[in-house]
Amino acid sequence: MPDANPIDQILSALRGALPQDLVADGERNLRAALHTVLERLDLVTREELDIQSAVLGRTRAKLAELEKRIAELEQKPPGL
Repeated sequence: MPDANPIDQILSALRGALPQDLVADGERNLRAALHTVLERLDLVTREELDIQSAVLGRTRAKLAELEKRIAELEQKPPGL
């Protein structure tokens, strides 16, 4: 099973490509650099995405309901 942490996945792939004497220093430096870059990406978790998707779904349903009600009200003659 692959590592859940993307930094660990990248480091694991690079460990095989780097000479062994560079692995310890390189890994430490690379981990810090990757961590900095990934923090700047302003990513969200899957859970946060799922929550916002559910909120958006409810909002769209409510909007469709309100649009239907407005259309019905526009069809009624004034004064009723």
